[in-house]
Amino acid sequence: MDRSLLTIILIFAALSAIHLMYVVIGKLQPNKDYTGIGFRIKTWWGMLFIFCLATLFNPVVSLLSLMVLCFFALKEYFSMMKSRKSDRRLFLWAYLSIPLQFYWIYIEWYGMFIVFIPVYVFLLLPLPRMINKGTVGFMRSVSSTQWGLMLMVFGLSHLAYFQFATPEYGAGLVLFLVVLTQLNDVVHYLASLYVGKRKIVPTANPYLTWDGFAFAFVITTGVSYLIYPYLTPLNPIFGLLSGMLISLSGFFGSLTVSVLKRDLLIGDGDKFVALKQSHLSRIDSLTYTSPVFFHVIRYFFDFM
Repeated sequence: MDRSLLTIILIFAALSAIHLMYVVIGKLQPNKDYTGIGFRIKTWWGMLFIFCLATLFNPVVSLLSLMVLCFFALKEYFSMMKSRKSDRRLFLWAYLSIPLQFYWIYIEWYGMFIVFIPVYVFLLLPLPRMINKGTVGFMRSVSSTQWGLMLMVFGLSHLAYFQFATPEYGAGLVLFLVVLTQLNDVVHYLASLYVGKRKIVPTANPYLTWDGFAFAFVITTGVSYLIYPYLTPLNPIFGLLSGMLISLSGFFGSLTVSVLKRDLLIGDGDKFVALKQSHLSRIDSLTYTSPVFFHVIRYFFDFM
């Protein structure tokens, strides 16, 4: 507990310093757009709060907090879809799967946790859409809903499972994952803003550049190697590889969600701008980094 408390204090101090720098730089360079970083900093404060609840109080509190996060992320995802009245029952079934997914985590039933959404929900989800609702738009509504469940519920729910899979190291692994994921996003954003020239998908996300990706990959890998001894029981090789893995998967997560948003919001520019400030824009990378990091660590280490 002493080590965990010290870690929280250090992170709180570092986050306070970053927040102060953000405010000062924003005033010194008002012509630069730093709103993306501001949203990330708000996310960091929220994640720190959840980490404190999990470490100092009870993992169940953290589990409930992450369940609420999944609900709002899925809700915002559904708000992007051009849905019909016939899709409402489909969305209701999707929402009902959230508490069930987190219940499997609570009782530590890994087998059901890992197949519930990819297998059972996938097979049963079309039923409420088919019954007396016709066939118009069936494929788009069902497949879009399943994509949302896989990313916003299945992917993010892995954050909650860390603390049940390994009570001793779970909170530290979650913090390690979140810090590196958010760091990767911010470095990519800043490098793309200042030195980025070769855009990856300019039609979906003008902030993603190959130059930013290279900077983020190097810095995230380096920071991973520096902090892994304090937050994880990993060995030096995995301390280095984890940074590479998180950087790559975070990049693909951010890119995928950006393309999804652009596709779902074609012709609705006002809503697209509004969703830049949403939960979805802050945790897009975590939808990929959480399951990838979880399963790699679980496969190679006995403590998971």
